[in-house]
Amino acid sequence: MSEQKLKISRAIVVEGRYDKIKLDSVADCVVIVTNGFGIYKNKELYRLIRFYAEKCGLIVLTDSDSAGRKIRAHIKQILPKELHSRIAGVHIPQIKGKERRKSEPSKEGTLGVEGIDADILRELLLPYADEKPRSGEPLTKNDMYMLGLSGTPDSSERRAALIEKLGLPSGLSPAALLDLLNTLYTKEQIEEIADTLTTNGGDLS
Repeated sequence: MSEQKLKISRAIVVEGRYDKIKLDSVADCVVIVTNGFGIYKNKELYRLIRFYAEKCGLIVLTDSDSAGRKIRAHIKQILPKELHSRIAGVHIPQIKGKERRKSEPSKEGTLGVEGIDADILRELLLPYADEKPRSGEPLTKNDMYMLGLSGTPDSSERRAALIEKLGLPSGLSPAALLDLLNTLYTKEQIEEIADTLTTNGGDLS
């Protein structure tokens, strides 16, 4: 598909990594993967979901089957009622079929997020697209390395110091932190903040 990707500020919650791959083909956004029912016992994932709900809002894009409905309900259950208005539920149409990578269709015989046509997914998400794309260059994995936030002996300490300084959820992986930083800050802002960090879990400010 040659159309430009939709820029979406809200974080989008999906069930699995193949759903994320499909979503990445049509939208430029933060994608949170629940790993199916793994969300039920993952406290770090809960903190991340709550953080995004508070900061920029969520779109819940789970499959339109019983498992997907349970995950949707659980997300609403674990978040405070005052955040419910910041959760948008996008429901994919119930289309019979099976994903190409699977030998058999799902229990209910319908396609999940990964199996629906990209044009359908794009149309469903279009109402949530930003009017203006985010300005400036995004922070990259290489930038994270150059700033000492990944791949260096003290990178875990520097990430912890950055997370504490910015008031972000603890225990984020480098990839999750990168997504979050690109949602909230410009590359220049992060470079300035990273310059103040020391390797002892504190900062120089």
